[in-house]
Amino acid sequence: MWCVYLIECRNGAWYAGITNDLPARYAAHVAGKGARYTRANPPVRLLGSRAFADRSAASKAEWTVKRLPRARKLAWLQETSDSGTM
Repeated sequence: MWCVYLIECRNGAWYAGITNDLPARYAAHVAGKGARYTRANPPVRLLGSRAFADRSAASKAEWTVKRLPRARKLAWLQETSDSGTM
């Protein structure tokens, strides 16, 4: 199972990513070993995540959520999907 997640960073920005192990990935971000962006802008909190059946579906969803207006991103996380795709 893969998921798309949103992190709130110290600078107020939201970072979106995908993983198949959310606790380990978030811990890596917090430890400064995650993405380059979160090394420069450390995470404050995990805003949420949304599960997908496979990496391909999660990658497509990540691409979509990164293009949403900020006001829509949290609502997108809470939408449900029977097939794990958009």
